[in-house]
Amino acid sequence: MILDTTYLLPLSGISVDVDLLRSIVEGRVPLDLNDLKVSLISLFELQAKAAKLSIPAERVVKAVDAIERAFTVVPFTIPEIIEISFSLRKAFLKDYIDSVIAATAIVLKEPLVTEDKDIHSIAHVLEEKYRITVYSYDGLLHKT
Repeated sequence: MILDTTYLLPLSGISVDVDLLRSIVEGRVPLDLNDLKVSLISLFELQAKAAKLSIPAERVVKAVDAIERAFTVVPFTIPEIIEISFSLRKAFLKDYIDSVIAATAIVLKEPLVTEDKDIHSIAHVLEEKYRITVYSYDGLLHKT
């Protein structure tokens, strides 16, 4: 499963409404941490948000280190990811980083978990055209 950046933010001290990683560790979400992957672009996005919010660099360094040790980090320079992200950006998504994250899920044929409204608004396209499932935190909580 591909994680959107939102779920990584708490590791650097950025508060979000949903803490998916904590919920997994506490057994409230039926996922295994070993099955999670992140796009390298999410590490950039985390750093950019932390810098904007004046999070201490040392804390961000620790968060990035923990992410790199805990998860498979997928480069966003894979040609197929670039091609699909350009296509998604042109046709559906305003945000290029979101396009890269969705393209990563498509190329790896992995489900995507995100809170992004724009991605959820095209979930049917991603499911029909690319055969990937898009989840939200709440959707995972209620997954049977």
